[in-house]
Amino acid sequence: MHELQNQILDGEYQETMKLPDERTLSQTFGVSRSSIKRALKLLADKGAVFQKRGSGTFINPIFVKNDSVFHYKNGSNLGISDSFQMNGQSPQIKLLSFNVERCPKELATDLFIKDTDFVYAFKRLRSFDDQSFMIETGYIPIKILPQLEEKTLTESLFKYVEQVKKQGVTKSYLTIGVSPSTEEDRTELNLLSTEPVGTLSGIFFLDDGTPFEYSQMRLRYDYMNYHTFVSLED
Repeated sequence: MHELQNQILDGEYQETMKLPDERTLSQTFGVSRSSIKRALKLLADKGAVFQKRGSGTFINPIFVKNDSVFHYKNGSNLGISDSFQMNGQSPQIKLLSFNVERCPKELATDLFIKDTDFVYAFKRLRSFDDQSFMIETGYIPIKILPQLEEKTLTESLFKYVEQVKKQGVTKSYLTIGVSPSTEEDRTELNLLSTEPVGTLSGIFFLDDGTPFEYSQMRLRYDYMNYHTFVSLED
């Protein structure tokens, strides 16, 4: 399913906008037709393809021209450096601040720690080429990464976690919204006073269920594209 999805996003079937029949796909991937049926069902459930009775399986053109910078693929973590792309490029990172402080009381419950425990508090700016698009503020309990260094935050943090802790950041619970831009937003993201920002805030979890990071992200409104698929079918 993931391989087919990647082929679709890479434009492999763009000329006809139609997938090969199940028998051909079965031979191509060296799996049973029942496995292909399940893969196609999963793709249909997420809106990537639709099946037209008697005609075959077609690619949803809206899915193909998805212009979101969020591109999660099989085997990737949920990190911005690893999963956000534009024109095949990953965003650059500029560290704006890095401190050690007691956990803010309102976040202690979310991170399952005490408000007397210490956390890393940091702020990073994300950009593609010369265009900054996101300000990210994060809080990580020190006991999870006691050796975290400032330079690590100029690269992929979640990939660092995979290397050091041998764990992935594979789950998140996020709230998505919008708010007026602040003075910092306008300065760092090059916004007018009348332009808003998209907001994402919530918790990222390690693959064993441990709350790893509380993050607040503020995005330029023109980078805040969210796509979903709704179906009433069983």
